[in-house]
Amino acid sequence: MTEQFFQGIELLPDAGPAKQLFVLLHGVGASSSALLPLAHALKKVFPGAAFMLPDGFQPFDRGPSGKSDFLRQWFSISGMTEDTRPARVAAAMPALHDLVRQAQHRHRILQSDTALVGFSQGAIMALEYSIAHDGGVGRVLSFSGRFATLPDKAPELTTVHLLHGENDSVIPVAHAHAAYARLTELQGDATLDIASSVGHEIHAALVDRAINRLQTCIPLRSWQKALNDA
Repeated sequence: MTEQFFQGIELLPDAGPAKQLFVLLHGVGASSSALLPLAHALKKVFPGAAFMLPDGFQPFDRGPSGKSDFLRQWFSISGMTEDTRPARVAAAMPALHDLVRQAQHRHRILQSDTALVGFSQGAIMALEYSIAHDGGVGRVLSFSGRFATLPDKAPELTTVHLLHGENDSVIPVAHAHAAYARLTELQGDATLDIASSVGHEIHAALVDRAINRLQTCIPLRSWQKALNDA
């Protein structure tokens, strides 16, 4: 594991060591501060958790106006197509894996007690992380995201929560439906929540559903283990 310098925002518990870890990945052309409202909403419910909001690995290329060091992205979208997206995501994955593992080690948090949360491009990274590193985190929350490519195998040790706006014009809701259908077909552990009249945003209704899923959703593997034990 290559040690890397963390750039972004970190929120720690008010007292005592962290009991859970949330890693929040922003969308393209944004920065870690964009997810502070979501982090604070989660922190109210999970006060014992540590929250890590990293900045994207690359400067955001704004086209003719050049690149911005303040605005970031996880992988370049310049000239990107459906065919080139998977390779760009895969190229960025090792750095994200190192970042998550370092945070878990530093806070002494188990993989099962870690949630990887993404919005838009960050959600693409989070969803693909669940496939590339199954069990590397206990939960993945995808706000307005999609898989780079629909998976051939569902994660066995990571629960995926898909949250999407019905009127999303950037990443259409059809991608969320397709992801959920594929994961359930492959007997993966997934949930899907769609907010009507909501676009490409982290809407309060979706945040409420995410919190509800985190608080009440027992992973399918836990039910299966209980049944087997019985």
